[in-house]
Amino acid sequence: MSILVYTESEDGKFKKIAFEAVSYAKGIADMMETSVTAVTINGGDTSELGNYGADKVLEVSNEKLTQFNAEAYADTVAQAAKNEGAGIVVLTSSANSKFMAPLVAVNLEAGYVPNVTELPVSSSPFKVKHTVFTNKAFSTTEINTDVKVVGLAKNAFGLKENGTAASSESFAPQLNDGDFSVEVVSVDKATDKVTIADAEIVVSGGRGLKGPENWGMIESLAETLGAATACSKPVSDMGWRPHSEHVGQTGKPVASNLYIAIGISGAIQHLAGINSSKVKVVINSDAEAPFFKAADYGIVGDAFEVVPQLNEKLKEFKAQNA
Repeated sequence: MSILVYTESEDGKFKKIAFEAVSYAKGIADMMETSVTAVTINGGDTSELGNYGADKVLEVSNEKLTQFNAEAYADTVAQAAKNEGAGIVVLTSSANSKFMAPLVAVNLEAGYVPNVTELPVSSSPFKVKHTVFTNKAFSTTEINTDVKVVGLAKNAFGLKENGTAASSESFAPQLNDGDFSVEVVSVDKATDKVTIADAEIVVSGGRGLKGPENWGMIESLAETLGAATACSKPVSDMGWRPHSEHVGQTGKPVASNLYIAIGISGAIQHLAGINSSKVKVVINSDAEAPFFKAADYGIVGDAFEVVPQLNEKLKEFKAQNA
């Protein structure tokens, strides 16, 4: 029973989460003494996947799949799983994978568990640990279907190099018109910034910044840290920042290694959406702000005084360690 892992890519380059998913699949394969097959859709250099444990790569090259399409991508992954006789399909917990995972599960008549945080608790019966209640608790769930679909939580397993000379072969799925019932008309994306989905560090601002004209210090701090910029819901609702930067339960979920909240009080919806971040730092002038109860580190102070000083100290530190 082999393991199939879908490896996400963009513009011909694999995302970090793709390598993490392969690392995770390799961990399961070692437990169950089986092999790992990766499936790519218009991906890049597949030798990179071998570095993290893929034994074989199925390369899908199709102009119709240039833009993400949940139905078509799900059908492709399901067909690859059937072709390989895979008993376990590993996806990530990115927005795209969460969109397509239920479709893959239905196609394969498989049980699906998202937000898995570690290797299976046991392989027989197959049990996995995952987050529930917007990351406030953990649950161990048994998947008893013949085929199992697992969604790995971001930054839960990490990258583990496990060099393998992966073989590769072309794979052409049989797609039908129904797979393209949803049409992608256009895609607008920032090309000069770190994206929230891929960021190790996220610097986020709230209403405490008082206006969009003050966002320069957020962007400057993010540039120093190599971080993505984000914002709270009220900020995007007021038009200070684009909705693509809105993070929280009603926006984009964040599972970064470091999340810095500046001028954000910490509404429950915001905290639920960033709770998976490993280290949370808050800078706020209100010592009673709810965010302080959820944060690992907190600074009570005026953001307009604290952030510029923090940025200068970080620049000095980087210069000394360059």
